[in-house]
Amino acid sequence: MKIGGMAANVLVAGAALASLCAAVPALSQGSGAWTVKKPMPAIRNEVAAASVNGKLYVFGGSVGGGRYDLTRNEEYDPATNAWRARKDLPSGANHMTAVASNGKIYLVGGFLGSQHKDAVAGAFEYDPAADSWRTLAPLSNPRGSVALAAVGGKIHALGGRGTDTKTVATHQVLDPASGTWSNAAPLTKARDHTATAAVDGKIHVIGGRFGEPAETTDMHEVYDPATNRWSVAPPLPGPRSSLAVGVYKGMILVLGGETTTGSLTDHEGFDVKSNRWVKLAPLPLPRHGIAGAAIGDEALFVGGAQGVGGNGTSDQLFAFTLP
Repeated sequence: MKIGGMAANVLVAGAALASLCAAVPALSQGSGAWTVKKPMPAIRNEVAAASVNGKLYVFGGSVGGGRYDLTRNEEYDPATNAWRARKDLPSGANHMTAVASNGKIYLVGGFLGSQHKDAVAGAFEYDPAADSWRTLAPLSNPRGSVALAAVGGKIHALGGRGTDTKTVATHQVLDPASGTWSNAAPLTKARDHTATAAVDGKIHVIGGRFGEPAETTDMHEVYDPATNRWSVAPPLPGPRSSLAVGVYKGMILVLGGETTTGSLTDHEGFDVKSNRWVKLAPLPLPRHGIAGAAIGDEALFVGGAQGVGGNGTSDQLFAFTLP
């Protein structure tokens, strides 16, 4: 196995990486450290993930070879370092986006095919306590790689890539109580494959791409639902797309991603209070299409691909910690 640049269409499983990671149980450069947890039951790229009540849920994704619309829903319990299968998605997709709000998980959009084709408009609510799904009103237009955030019990869906592969700036807000969508101030520039998180009642949309894979950006903008306005924030240290994001110890973690040359190990944290970026320990291996969430003292990130596109799809679960 070649770690720096993998041959095309190689699938990377946790067992294959175990020996690599066992030699260095905690990898660190800059601040923080990484450890390896039990891998998912199956490899998956371009997954969606969110945490509720101390557990991580991972949805959908793709594995290549013509399988692009997995309906898998799996739960990871950090307390036992164990996975278990939960009720499948009503309709699977890759490049879906998930966010937790009031004990439920919301999933929006996605693609059914490769190369960002066959976008869908579906929206679903998952109740982990009941292990049940509710189908919600769809987006106004099908799109995948949507930016998703929850503020004040409302779900914000921003940007994404439509059925014509055109990236849009659309901003819709779902009220789960009424099941209806409304419109809000669009992105200042259309983007998809971003890192998006809500902190202190405001939504940060970071990085991503304007359309084609080469059109990556370092843009960082903040939306204030109270004023329905956007403002500019310090840019991501380097342009990239298909990023993972998590809110951990007061910082917005942005990690991995890809450019036209391949997946990355880059990992930065945006300190909201000081309004600056901090370089953190890089991922143990390059990843894009990875997803995760913070649970307790750890930030967990799983799946993704090590190579360009879906090459080197993984089941690996990494945990990041800061003192």
